[in-house]
Amino acid sequence: MSIPPHKKQSARQYPKKATVSPQRKQPGWLKIPKWAWLTVALASVATVSAGTGALLAVSMNSQPLLQSQLSPEEAAVFSEGDPILATSSLRLPRLTRPVNILVLGVKVLTSDVDASSVDGAEDLGYHALVNSFEGLSDTMLLLRFNPRTGQLVVMSVPRDTRALVNGVLTKINEANLEGGPALTAESISDLLGGVAIDRYVRINVQGVEKLIDALGGVTVNVPKDMKYQDDSQHLYINLKAGEQTLDGDQALQFLRFRYDDNGDIGRVQRQQTMMRAVIEQTLNPSTIARLPKILSVIQSHVDTNLSVEELVALVGYGSQTSRSDVQMLMLPGNFSSPEEYALSYWLPSYAQIDTMVEQYFGLDAAQAMEATSPSYLRVVIQDSTGDDVAIQSMIDTLYDSGYRNVIVGSDLNEPLAETRIVAQRGDRASASMLKQFLQVGEVRVESTGNLNSDITIQLGEDWLGEHGANL
Repeated sequence: MSIPPHKKQSARQYPKKATVSPQRKQPGWLKIPKWAWLTVALASVATVSAGTGALLAVSMNSQPLLQSQLSPEEAAVFSEGDPILATSSLRLPRLTRPVNILVLGVKVLTSDVDASSVDGAEDLGYHALVNSFEGLSDTMLLLRFNPRTGQLVVMSVPRDTRALVNGVLTKINEANLEGGPALTAESISDLLGGVAIDRYVRINVQGVEKLIDALGGVTVNVPKDMKYQDDSQHLYINLKAGEQTLDGDQALQFLRFRYDDNGDIGRVQRQQTMMRAVIEQTLNPSTIARLPKILSVIQSHVDTNLSVEELVALVGYGSQTSRSDVQMLMLPGNFSSPEEYALSYWLPSYAQIDTMVEQYFGLDAAQAMEATSPSYLRVVIQDSTGDDVAIQSMIDTLYDSGYRNVIVGSDLNEPLAETRIVAQRGDRASASMLKQFLQVGEVRVESTGNLNSDITIQLGEDWLGEHGANL
């Protein structure tokens, strides 16, 4: 497996026996698609004109959003290899090589800090959010901006992932609490077999509601009714199933809900759904009118060691990336069982991690991976048509094409005009080969399908033309 040369590959420590530190109890975890907000804040600038982008760059300090001081040892964790940017007085800064950005979403409650240090906290009577970056990270994303392939890769690392943090085997979300972004970067780099991390972004979740409102809301499909109440922190979730435009408060409800069979992993899937929606709905010139309000929010709730020139380059790259080249992955693993551990963990699958890292984060990531033989793939069909004939026709077509491990999963609650072929575990080559067999659909690299599948086929109306009973 190839690793960028500006950071030596470390030997991953495969956890066997280690001291497990007790997990601090945190009511009502928050899972937020943090990277999208930062991108949107400057996207319109990059797409409207180079002159506007240059004006923004010279009007702000080189690191306008740096709100924490890294020691020299901590700063050295983040790659100082080949230059990230090429700059010119006549053009916006642009990326010169693949860049890996660690994004952390942090939620801190009054119960996590000394109440006397927070104005009015002692009188609230519940666990309120505090404007701080020094807590457990609820969201961990590794973004790879790769100008060699034109891809934007987003890997979600579940907060319950069992990993070594400072030599102690625990949940990886403790790394930010114990050692900030540097320790988190070290822990995730080791988990991925030595992948270099160039920069970090930390987001305080207090600003998320304001950001959604500043963006004018976001339209998503709520997959099912969501209802939950926690008076201890004034968390009230009450959403009905179906496609709808969510304001800031409702978006937080959507992202905080984790009270189903898939728990935190289900929330990772909803995070990816929200990412897609935000990208498609806000990366357009009309967002420029909202830019001042967006910038006002992020300046109070973002901590990053990115310079403004680097921010402009990343946003310019993201604004030109097509939907098919935005690829969203989830760290491969499995749920732990109560018989194995007292705490609930996401147990990493190291062999699958190595394969995914080689394909999306290695030096040879531009090369296409070989498709897996159809007979070895686990394919799950999720229907949105309500047509049993169409479902059976899909099963028969797959069987005739050599796909033997096919099951029908739960139906979708939204009608799809176009079939989605979801590469659940990042195997784009196999998903593309399946699309060639079916002659319909859109390939998506994301983790929003069936958790036990290699490929999930979300059956849409385009399959009904010659295969359904209703048409």
